[in-house]
This record gives sequence, structure tokens and C-alpha cells, in this order.
Amino acid sequence: MLDHLKKLVRLFRNKYLSATVLFLIWIAFFDQTSIIYDVHLTQKEKQLKAQKIYYEKQTLAATEQLKELQTDPSNLEKFAREKYFMKKQNEDVYVLVDQHNHLLDTLNTKIK
Repeated sequence: MLDHLKKLVRLFRNKYLSATVLFLIWIAFFDQTSIIYDVHLTQKEKQLKAQKIYYEKQTLAATEQLKELQTDPSNLEKFAREKYFMKKQNEDVYVLVDQHNHLLDTLNTKIK
């Protein structure tokens, strides 16, 4: 054990090797563009790209839905009934939810 320590001390007496090792440690951990920071930025970039894809799909779906609502009045009525639980004057709307409060279905029944 003592021999290994002496060899290590003798190796680090070389100022060029010591400076190189300190420089690499500084770059790897303490510098503004360290390896740790670079890995963090790479993960963040992947997360943001996934969010971008998700929001592009959502925008496309919303655009298609808007186009359908603007072209057909029956689709507009259907949308209002399903999303906002609107009803006609002579109807009752029953909303079914499961135990986790997720919407299952809506029933429109006419009052006689």
C-alpha cells in the first residue's frame, strides 16, 4: 500500500501531468459547460422534443375539429352536447362517471 502511494506521489510531481489532471477534473465537473451539465441539457432537449411532437399532434387534432365544427351545424350541436353537456329545453342529461371521475357516457332522455 505504501509503495503504491509513493508511486502516485512521484507521478504527480510531474507538473505537466498534474496540470492536465486538474484541467480535466475542472472541465468535467466545475466548468460552465461540464459533462454533467451537458448530460442534463441532452435530457432536457429530448423532453422538449417529445413535448413539441405532442403539441403538434394536439394542434392538428384541434384544427381538424375546428374545420368540422365550422362546416357542419350538426357536428357543432354534437360537440356542444358531448363537451359542455348542453341540452335542449325538453331534455335531461345524465352523465356517467367511473370511480376515478372519468367520463363514461352521456345519456340524453326526453321528458314526456
